[in-house]
Amino acid sequence: MAYHKIISLVPSLTELIIDLGLANRLIGRTRFCIHPADVVDEIAIIGGTKNPNIEKIKALQPDFILANKEENRQEDIEELQKDCYVHLTEIDTIEDALIAIIEIGTQLGAKEKAEDLVQQIQNTLSQKEDYKPLRTAYFIWKEPWMVAGSNTYIHEIMKEWNLENIFSNQSRYPEIDLSILKDDSPNLIILSSEPYPFKEKHIAEVQKFCPNSQIVLLDGEWFSWYGSRMVHSFNALNEWRKCV
Repeated sequence: MAYHKIISLVPSLTELIIDLGLANRLIGRTRFCIHPADVVDEIAIIGGTKNPNIEKIKALQPDFILANKEENRQEDIEELQKDCYVHLTEIDTIEDALIAIIEIGTQLGAKEKAEDLVQQIQNTLSQKEDYKPLRTAYFIWKEPWMVAGSNTYIHEIMKEWNLENIFSNQSRYPEIDLSILKDDSPNLIILSSEPYPFKEKHIAEVQKFCPNSQIVLLDGEWFSWYGSRMVHSFNALNEWRKCV
């Protein structure tokens, strides 16, 4: 079956669809779908990832909706499935992401481009060096403070670049008290740019509890966007890891 009216509820997969040469089929995207800006600006916004406008989506009569188990709410997916075909992805590892690229490309008639993209990603991965291990905490939210634990794509990216997640014994995105860092001071603390937009002022707040840790602000897309952004992200991670 050919799909001609696509709505994406997943920012990184919106970019993937465009990079597969299928922008002319995208009829809707979330307000968080920001890449590439010159293309997405022309595509209708149908709400956010957690609060899509269901009625607006149905009115557009899509024949293919891209969703993700983590990014989107189960109740929204189930409601959309009553009237539309929803391709639901679940991406917790790099391998999951590569498989999803091939599956999406194949379903949408862009299998060769998808395979070429996967090859580019694998080539970038092969350029990793033997980086020294760093015991690391990766923060995604404030009030409450939340970190990335195991069973997440972020955790898998950390592991790939030898950033030993000190919260790997906890699943998904646990809430923590900063005082825990006093007893288990990591080598490195990453304050991500998304989903919470950490800024320079937050470094001092965390530093009080772990004065000997290196604390950095990093682009959250490097660790949490899959699809075609993986090429850029993995190149950026390779360059950054040479310096820490």
